[in-house]
Amino acid sequence: MNANWMTQLARAEGEPLRPSAFVISLDFELHWGMSDIVTTPEHPYVRRLLGARRAVPAMLDLFRERHIRATWATVGYLFAEDRETLTRFSPVRRPRYSNPARDNYRLEIGDDEANDPLHYARSLVDLIAQTPGQEIASHTFSHYYCHEEGQTPADFKADLEAAMAIAKHTGHQPGSLVLPRNQTDEAYLAPMREAGFRCYRGNPRRAGFQRQFYDAAPTRALRLLDSYVNLTGHHGIKWRDLKGDPLNIPASMFLRPRRWLPQLDALRIRRIKKAMRRAAKRGEIFHLWWHPHNFGGDTDANLRDLAVIIGYFQVLSVEYGMRSMSMHDVLVRHEQVTTAPSTT
Repeated sequence: MNANWMTQLARAEGEPLRPSAFVISLDFELHWGMSDIVTTPEHPYVRRLLGARRAVPAMLDLFRERHIRATWATVGYLFAEDRETLTRFSPVRRPRYSNPARDNYRLEIGDDEANDPLHYARSLVDLIAQTPGQEIASHTFSHYYCHEEGQTPADFKADLEAAMAIAKHTGHQPGSLVLPRNQTDEAYLAPMREAGFRCYRGNPRRAGFQRQFYDAAPTRALRLLDSYVNLTGHHGIKWRDLKGDPLNIPASMFLRPRRWLPQLDALRIRRIKKAMRRAAKRGEIFHLWWHPHNFGGDTDANLRDLAVIIGYFQVLSVEYGMRSMSMHDVLVRHEQVTTAPSTT
C-alpha cells in the first residue's frame, strides 16, 4: 500500500493524517542495561530485573486488551536463544571504553535462557512479536554507550549491524532505534542510517537533558522533581517539528515507578495526564517511555498506574481523536505527509 493511496484514503474517511498521538516506547534490556550498577548476584536490584520477566507479559496483556500500540527497543543480546547464537552474531569490532564497567562483553553469562534469565530473553521477544500492535525495535546490540570515551562511530556502526543481524535471525527487521541512556550524538546519525534504522528516540527538548550537564546532581534533581511538578513544561511534540534522517521522535516524559509515598504517586500521574491532555488538544505527540524492569518491583501497583494512564488516553481518544501509535507508526504518518502531492 503506497503512501499516496493511504493519504487519499485517510482524507476520504475523515481521519487526519497527523492526529494527536500517544506513543509508548520501552527500553527492554534486563541486566545488560544495569551491569555497571548491579555488579553482584546479591545486589538488591536483581529482584527487580527478574521481576521484569513477569511484568512484560502483564503489560502485553494490558496492551492487547486496550488496543495499545508500543515500541519495544530490545538489546541485541536478548534475541539470542543460547551462547552459540550470541557468539555467532557478536561483532568482531568492539568499543574499548575507558571505563571498563561499561563493557558488557566482559560479563560471564550462562548457556541459555533457562539457566540465565537475566541475559537471555528470546521467549519474551517472541511473546512481544506475537502481540498485536507491538513493534520490535533495537536498543543496540550490546547496550552501547555513545558518550563514553574509548569508542568511535565505526565501533557504533559495527554494533548496530550486529543488532540488525541477530534481529533478522529471529525474523525481525527493526527500523526504530533507542539509544542507551538516551546518549545521542550528531556524528552517530550516519551509522544509524547506514545500518538501516529509519527513526530514533531523541532526548526531550527541555532543561535537564543538555549533554554537558546531564549527570550533574542539580540536573538530575531537576529531572526527578519535574516528574511530579511541572517545572519545564508539558513537552508535546509538534508533527511539523519532526526532522532528520533518521527521523528524530523525541521523548516527552519518563514514567517513573512507584515511590513510597502515595501523595507522590498521585502527583506523578496527574503530571502525565495534564501533559497528555494538552498534547491531545493541540494535535501533538505525547511520547512516554520506561524500562520493563521499572515494573519489576510492586508490579501490580505499577500496572494499575499504567492502566489509569491508558484509561485516560482512551478518554482523550474520544474527546480529541488521540491515537495510539508506535514509533514506526509515527514515521509512516510523517512520510505520508511529506511525500504526498500538494492539493493546492
